Amino acid sequence: MNAVDAKKNDINQVAAALGVGLLFGGGLTISGMINPAKILAFLDLAGNWDPSLIVVMCTALLVAAIGYRIVFARSAPLFAEKFSLPTKKDIDARLVSGAALFGIGWGLSGLCPGPAISALAVAPLNVVTFLVALAAGIVTYRYADAWMASSELGASAK
Repeated sequence: MNAVDAKKNDINQVAAALGVGLLFGGGLTISGMINPAKILAFLDLAGNWDPSLIVVMCTALLVAAIGYRIVFARSAPLFAEKFSLPTKKDIDARLVSGAALFGIGWGLSGLCPGPAISALAVAPLNVVTFLVALAAGIVTYRYADAWMASSELGASAK
């Protein structure tokens, strides 16, 4: 593949990602999943429980299942030479602790990254604090992970 074709592929990948992101954000907005109160009502099993999140999740799973069947019937993606799929399949402490932190943050705020970014379009002041905390958590994780990796390497080299 020459440089011009590679650049065109990169632009197509970014355009496709932007289109899918806008579609996802629109779906979150239409379904009301950008409203933290709706998420917190789903988590309130003993109070005024709102099951609409289950409907949205099941619908998303159905759409994804159909999409995967269509996409993986192809020999390669539209804008890449091969599929890029995760290879790691084991459940380890990093996965479990990350999922737990995500769930705690979601339960406390009623927001996760996708809906928070979508909510910027309709209620920016309400989600800025969440997004700042999210960015701080990402930066903290990267530094802590690099520090732990370097200390593990140093300890194993001795």
